[in-house]
Formats: sequence, C-alpha cells, structure tokens
Amino acid sequence: MTRSPSVPAARFASPVSLLSLVTVTPDNHVPQAVARERARTIFGSRMPFFDQLQQVFDNAAIDTRHSCLPVEWFMGEADFGEKSRLYVENATALARNGAEKARQAAGIAAEDIDAIVFVSSTGIATPSVEARVMNLMPFRRDVVRLPIFGLGCAGGVLGLSRAAQMARAMPGANILLIVVEFSSLAFRHDRLTKSNLVACALFGDGGAAAVLRSGEEGAVTIGAGGEHCWPDTLDVMGWDVDGGGLDVIFKQSIPEIVARDYPGALDAFLAGASLSRADIDRPCCHPGGAKVVDALEDVLGYARGGLDAERKVLRENGNMSAPTVLFVLEELLSRGEGGAWLLSSLGPGFTAAFQMVHATPQPRSGAPRA
Repeated sequence: MTRSPSVPAARFASPVSLLSLVTVTPDNHVPQAVARERARTIFGSRMPFFDQLQQVFDNAAIDTRHSCLPVEWFMGEADFGEKSRLYVENATALARNGAEKARQAAGIAAEDIDAIVFVSSTGIATPSVEARVMNLMPFRRDVVRLPIFGLGCAGGVLGLSRAAQMARAMPGANILLIVVEFSSLAFRHDRLTKSNLVACALFGDGGAAAVLRSGEEGAVTIGAGGEHCWPDTLDVMGWDVDGGGLDVIFKQSIPEIVARDYPGALDAFLAGASLSRADIDRPCCHPGGAKVVDALEDVLGYARGGLDAERKVLRENGNMSAPTVLFVLEELLSRGEGGAWLLSSLGPGFTAAFQMVHATPQPRSGAPRA
C-alpha cells in the first residue's frame, strides 16, 4: 500500500509552547535607492540590458534592508574564502545576540537550554555556528546540537518544525532555535545575469531566535507541521557554488509554481493533519518577493495587499531568506492578534513548508514574549 505523503503531519500534531520569539538585524542599513545606484556603478557599463532591468529595484516593494557589512564593502570584489570568514564572524555575533535575547524573553538562564537548533544556508562553518556561540555563552556542556544547512527560504518554518519535534521528544526540555542568514555575502561582481541583479534588489540580512518547550500550555503553541517536495524541480531555487562563492538560482517561474501547485500541496498537508482551510484564521507567509506575495494572496483568497504583515516585513527588511517568516510571526504577535495561523514558506528542493501555530489574543507591544 502506498502511504499518503501527508500522513507525517498528523503524527506531529501534539502542541509545543513557544516561550519566546525575537528578531535581530545587523547595524548597516541599505536603502533601496542606494542599492540601485551602487548596482548601476558596478554593472551599468557591463550589462547592456541594465537600463531595462533596473526596474526590479522599484518593483521589489522594498524600502530598505539590513546588511552585515557597510555598502562600500560591496563595491570591491572578494573570493569565497573571504566571504566565508566574514560569514562565520558575523553569523556568530548575530546568533549570540539572538540567543541571548530569546533566553531573556523566555525568562530562563543559558544553563537551562537543553538543545540548540541552528539554521542557515548562506555560509559554511565547521565547527558550526552554534558551537561557536557555546564558547561565548554559559550553556551546559551536554547541550544537544542540531545544525541544519540547505533549507534556504524554507528554513524558518522547517527549523521551527524541527525544534518542535525535538521538544516533543524531550518533554520539559528547553529548545533554542536560532536562524541566521547573510544573503548579502552572495553578491557577485562576476555574474552579469538577471538573477544576480534580482538578488541585489531583493536580499537582506537578519536572524531570529526562539525558545520552545513541551509539557505545558502557553500563549502560543506549535501544532502540526509538514512539507511537500516537488519532483524534478532542483533547478528552481538554490545555490551554484564555485571559486567566487555562492551564486543564486532563482527561477522566474516561482510565482507560476505557487499559483499552479501550491494549493494541492497545502490541501494535502491540511488533510493529513485532519484540518481544512476553514481551520486557518490567517496565513503567516514568507514574503519571498512582491510577485510571490501577489500569488499567495490569490491562492489564499486575499485581496491585493491583504497579507499586510508580510508586505510590511518585506518593505522594511527585504527577503532575508529563512528568518523572514519569523519576522512576520513576530509582527502578528506584536499586534496582539490571535487564532490558528499557518506558517508557510518555499525553499530549495523545490519545497513547500507548513507549520500550524495557535496564538491566544492578548495586548502586546514591541518584541513579544510568546
């Protein structure tokens, strides 16, 4: 008998409490107008089609982004070795910042953390980043570590799902989730392609951290999670890797795939979790780009602009890859909204990730303690 691919979602339906959720960004701001002019300086004379393509900066619906490095750094070239060094240095610092804020918001000490899940796909570090953070914070030496690489933009949702699965397997344990991405370090001087220019207009840097625990009720609980990986779509999203570093793969067909194939994957996940679309009070989507948000609004039955939290996060931060959806979740929590929310994102594979989150309505302001 062939088992339904949505069955695992129901198996992981027992709730886990989200004790805290925080977001963190590097200090450098890059207004979109500045990014466009710097791109013109670098590519204008070498891309015959630059004038036609520069509209991607205006169409991205982004006002500003954050970067781990000042914009002047991007005017020069760097090899993969230099980018890797900068990734490790900046990822460790931002991960530590997020971890410290998340454990404070949860009201626990670093010594109370029992496991750390670290998610990132924009750099390579061995020892991994969470091991480096363990040398900067007083975690116990027996902390369980799970570094995850390669999930791309789906990493925020799937990282939350993996952390929840660990919490269920370790009742009463405190699970620290850290998600950090530095997509800006994938900037390439040598790629005179539309995809590289789109990446210049779209990607920013950021991180998020959360503490989860099973065995007790909380204001925010993590329910069923699942994913769907489509066949023969390895070339839709990801990285090409060479001596110059990471080169973005970002197919123009992503909005069309969302419109055509996302509804079926969503309904299969919901059916496997004994849910339907009527059980969702609000989606909480990864805003991969303006056209992707448009497609999600159409698929999910929202008027244009209806996914306002997603558009706000995109406008103020750009696409930060994995942590972006957790920025949207934080935005919804900060509004004091409640209900059954569907976290959703798309990533390499090509994969759709789903995670149900249930929030109790309550007044909040600023970064919430979940």
